[in-house]
Parts: sequence; C-alpha cells; structure tokens
Amino acid sequence: MPKLIVVNREGKEQAVDGAAGLSVMEIIRDNGFDELLALCGGCCSCATCHVYVDPAFADKLPDMSEDENDLLDSSDERNEQSRLSCQIQFSDDLDGMRVTIAPED
Repeated sequence: MPKLIVVNREGKEQAVDGAAGLSVMEIIRDNGFDELLALCGGCCSCATCHVYVDPAFADKLPDMSEDENDLLDSSDERNEQSRLSCQIQFSDDLDGMRVTIAPED
C-alpha cells in the first residue's frame, strides 16, 4: 500500500498508509490528524484542509481548479506549495509524498 508522509503543525512527521482512490484529506483525517479540520467534507467549499505539498511531487498532481485557487487565495498562509488536500486523489504514483498541514488561518 502506498505511503503518505504527513507533517503536523508541530513538525512531527508520520508515514501512514493511503489507499489509492481516497483523497489526501481523507487519508489525513482517517489517521487521526485532528488539526486538519476539513469542515466541508471534501467538496471544495472551504480551505480548512490546506496543506503544503513536497515540490518533488508537484508534476504528479492534477492542475489546480479555479475554485481551489480562489479558496487558497483566502488564506494568509498560502505559498507556492499550497493545495487543498481534498482535491488530491491519492495513487500509487504519489507513494512517499510528503505533505505538511498548513497553519490555521
């Protein structure tokens, strides 16, 4: 099973199993990272699942939608690696990807 490496807001890193087909948000949430609120449940209507994606995996991710871009614009913590974890479908190609949970806005 592919692994997702999650860095929490305190900087602690943990590798977790991630089933292909789930969103990165679902994997993070289902593995007990309570600081990732994901209030909208993955329907891309908030930015509470904001993460920073390892730049080494940027080319493997789908392009950002206009909705995702607009929601990330509402965050003071946005940077070049910002993505909404609900918009990233996990797959075998993303095995070993590191994401860092963004600071809360």
